[in-house]
Amino acid sequence: MSTLFTKIINGEIPGRFIWQDDDCVSFLTIGPLTDGHALVVPRVEVDKWTDAAAELVSKLMTVAQIVGQAQVAAFGAPRAGLTIAGFEVEHLHVHVFPAYGMENFDFGTVDNHPDPAAMDANAEKLRDALRAAGHGEFVPGE
Repeated sequence: MSTLFTKIINGEIPGRFIWQDDDCVSFLTIGPLTDGHALVVPRVEVDKWTDAAAELVSKLMTVAQIVGQAQVAAFGAPRAGLTIAGFEVEHLHVHVFPAYGMENFDFGTVDNHPDPAAMDANAEKLRDALRAAGHGEFVPGE
């Protein structure tokens, strides 16, 4: 049975993609901690990051770093936060988000009803920042 993220990756459920390559994708989460909060997700279904091949974990961290750099540039955040929790969907995913302080790491503060227009604008800001950083070949629609 496909996970929620596999359905998003396969286009069965809509997603605001900012990165796509052969191994992984990145799209905005529907419950952001801050504007621009994205997930980096492998195409292959792996539940726990501790069960993933080292090469896959390395690839996810590389893409997460690139996405985090784009978030800092696009949103003027002092840092990019990164968390692997894995409880809400049984498909490995890395949370990457603009971080302004430790309070941004509290998943009890997620916005469960983000404005769709703001989410679209945030995705475009990140795509623009990724293009500006030289990663246009991985930005959807390029």
